[in-house]
Amino acid sequence: MSTIKASDISSGKIRALSKAITLSESKKAEHQKEAQALIEELLPLTGKTIRIGISGTPGVGKSTFIEALGLHLTGLGKKVAVLAIDPSSPVSGGSILGDKTRMERLSQEANAYIRPSPTSGTLGGVAQKTREAMLLCEAAGFDVILIETVGVGQSEFAVSDMVDLFTVLLLPGGGDELQGIKKGIIEVSDYILINKAEGENLGRAQTTQSEYLSAMNIMSRSSVWKPRVKLISALENSGIKEYWNDVLEYIELTKTDDYLVNKRLNQNKKWLNNLFFEMIKSKISQDPELQKSFKELEHGVIQNKSTPFKSAEKMLKLLFTSHIN
Repeated sequence: MSTIKASDISSGKIRALSKAITLSESKKAEHQKEAQALIEELLPLTGKTIRIGISGTPGVGKSTFIEALGLHLTGLGKKVAVLAIDPSSPVSGGSILGDKTRMERLSQEANAYIRPSPTSGTLGGVAQKTREAMLLCEAAGFDVILIETVGVGQSEFAVSDMVDLFTVLLLPGGGDELQGIKKGIIEVSDYILINKAEGENLGRAQTTQSEYLSAMNIMSRSSVWKPRVKLISALENSGIKEYWNDVLEYIELTKTDDYLVNKRLNQNKKWLNNLFFEMIKSKISQDPELQKSFKELEHGVIQNKSTPFKSAEKMLKLLFTSHIN
């Protein structure tokens, strides 16, 4: 892969941006080294965007909503990047890269950029690769980053830890079942949208809205922002403008008392901790001698010949004295 210039990314060249994201996704050591050097050089240009996470179960209309929101934002003169987290196949390792097909109108906009972000089958993969793609998009001059999750599993929690505002889309008539979304996802939400609130669905949507408004009042986590529950119809483009106005209000309110600044700082700390432990696990899995030692210590614990604490202590000593350069 040819050398990518930071100046090409900062000047908004999409080809250079795409190549940089591909470089950061590579598992080759030399590609990782180049990608990290590039991101570090561009770091001063990051952090000036609005970061929004969007979640919801399959079929809730996330793509329709993101396209409608993206078109609204490009209509306002904003540059929008969509990072759609892709569930990599555990069999082939490939990803379902259909995002541009799903958002055909938005993908044709000059000020829009849609990029699938493969998970590589690991939660760490979600956090690291999507974060790096986000930083590269910010350095390329995008105003708004929309991160779409698959709506199942743990990736939602990883995304909520990297965005300013986390939005969950629900269907009318969800009741107490939370429509397959874990209760924890609702607890980390800053905004809930009841989609498909049109026609015969409207009455059920209003009932669902009332139920979630009650729940969100109990779960409120911040003194500056109370999570909102609104009705939209992405298909009819209803409620999109109002949602964006609320996002802008959220950004203004959370700048008070440095709430948003501190939120991002805490997210960076969490990212550092997660990466550190991911790297330790990776180091062990890639080193045959460490793997062998770990299996022996594990066997000793199973046979009740050693305590887990003592075995973990031995593993740490092996790792830090002999295998970290």
